[in-house]
Formats: sequence, C-alpha cells, structure tokens
Amino acid sequence: MNIIVVGCGKVGLSLANQLNRENHNVTIIDNNEKVLRHAVDSLDVMGINGNGAMLAIQQEAGVKNADVLIAATNSDEINMLCCLIAKKEGNCSTIARIRNPEYKDEITYLRDELNLAMVINPEMAAAKEVERLLRFPPVMKIDSFSRGKIDLIRVKVPESSEIIGIKIYDLARILKLNVLICSIERGDQVIIPTGSDEIMKGDVISYIADAEQSNAFVKQLGIDYKPIRSCMIVGGGKVTYYIAKYMQESHMKCKLKIIDIDRDRCEYLAGAFPDATIINGDGTDQELLIREGIEKTDAFCSLTGFDEENIMLSLYAGKLSGARLITKINRIAFESVTSEMNLGSVIYPKQ
Repeated sequence: MNIIVVGCGKVGLSLANQLNRENHNVTIIDNNEKVLRHAVDSLDVMGINGNGAMLAIQQEAGVKNADVLIAATNSDEINMLCCLIAKKEGNCSTIARIRNPEYKDEITYLRDELNLAMVINPEMAAAKEVERLLRFPPVMKIDSFSRGKIDLIRVKVPESSEIIGIKIYDLARILKLNVLICSIERGDQVIIPTGSDEIMKGDVISYIADAEQSNAFVKQLGIDYKPIRSCMIVGGGKVTYYIAKYMQESHMKCKLKIIDIDRDRCEYLAGAFPDATIINGDGTDQELLIREGIEKTDAFCSLTGFDEENIMLSLYAGKLSGARLITKINRIAFESVTSEMNLGSVIYPKQ
C-alpha cells in the first residue's frame, strides 16, 4: 500500500517504522528538515519537507495515488485539515491523531463528519489500558475486543500455581472454564501451544476469555487479588487526565492521588477532578512520596514524560511497597531490557 504519514514525532516515526517493516511504500511529510532527514536515513522511506496541510505538499507526496494518509502532527486541528484535504484530493482512507481532551466527547461526530477511517489517540488508549489494569486482577497486559466483551490477557504464571504441569487440553475439564491459551512465552521462546503442551513454572501466557471467565481463571492461577482502593500517580499529563476521567465516569471506588511539578497543571486537574487529591511537588522527591503514602498505596503509576524517571520511580515504589506497579515507557527500543525489571505492567502510549 502507498501510505503517507504527516508528522515526524514519536507517533509518526513509530507508525512509519512499523509500516515500513510491513513492506508498505511510506512517505513522511514534516516541516522540520533536520528531523525529516534523520527519519529518511534511519527508516529508508521517502521524505517531503513542508506543511502537510498544504495541497501542493500533499500532491508532491503523491496523495492522488495514496491508499492511506495518517496525520500525526502535534496539532489536532492540522491533523483534521490534512485529512480533509487528502480526502478531497486523493479520496484515500484517512486517519487522524486527535488527542486534546476537549475533543473527547466529539470524536464520533468528527470522525463521521470528516469521513475519517479512524481516529487515534495514544494517550487515551494508554489510559484505558491503565484503567482496566486497575479494575481487574494483577496481570501484565489487557487488550479488549468486541467492544469490551472479550479480553486478551498476558500474565505470568506464579511458581506455586496449581495449573503447572497440566496439559492445555485438560485445562477446560479441570478448571471448568472457557479459556483459550493463545501463546506461551518461555525464556526466549514464544510457543503457539497445542493441546499436548504443558504450562510450566515461570511461563508467561496470553489467553482469551470474557471478563467473568478471565477473573475466575486468574484466581485459579493462584494470583492474589484485592480491589484497588488507593492509587498514586506521578505525572499529570494527558494519560493521567484520561485515567481520572475514566475512573470518574465509572464511579470506581478508588482514592486517587496525583503528583505533578507544574502548578498550573495541578490547578487544572484539581478543578476537573474535585474528588482526587492533587499534590504540587516533585514526584522524584523520596521524602514527598513517603509523606504522601507510597508505602501504603494499592497501586502506583509512574506516568511522567521521561522514561528514565518512570523506571526509577517504579523500581523505588516496588522496593517500598507491595503496590501494583504501572510504568509508562515511550521508547520500545529497550523493551528487552525493561522486561527484566520489576516495573509491573508496562504501557507504551506511542506504540
């Protein structure tokens, strides 16, 4: 497919890289020549320097022959304009990145009126994943399908689990649950299991089930679960905003505490979420974290804009408490390293 990506930021680069690896013909548009040159050299894609919202630039990028245009700049409005022009000029499928919380309740309207094939909001998707992780038993990753009716769960089998040594085809009979085991990660191996494969100590399994069956299966695995009643978040960005919004809308019985160093941002969050406790301070200050109850919180989310801070904060929280850890990491290049650390559930908003 011929695909145009407008915007060479983290999301645009991640998309271009993935699409290029899938052997699509990718063209990137960006008005920052230095950033564009780096992307072209590292990804081996075509680059056009200019404003992606201009008809002439899109024509130069080959919009008339494009199958898809993805607008992923830092401006929601420019992204929508890019898609509108591409739809009129090239009649290709268009995907817009719209991340401003002000548009949250108008996404369906914008998608329909602008005839968008899809709206992407990495921060909202990450927040939804965090909200599910807080609501459900402690697992490594949750992806929902069929409008939330079916979950794909990734979880590590405890060393004392009763299912260790049981063959896959015996699980349903023994546990009396309708669960489909999709994959088994064993060391560096990824196994697509057959009925004769056994669950072994230390395995990381991915399975599909509905919410009720999934919760029951996690309990059968031997994972202790108690509802999250308190959650501390360091970092008050868009992901945190959406998490608080989801928790507010679902009436989740959880005391939320948010720590952010930006006073204006704290005042905004305090106005938006009066039931939450908003702390203006440095989230990397150990004394502040202890004073605010990091040792007693049920869940700890490190959601700052810096991967290094998030990693250190989660390691520190894991050392001080038994809290469920959720760590935001933007760069997936070091996944092989971070997967060996005690970071709890890791989310990748830019993935």
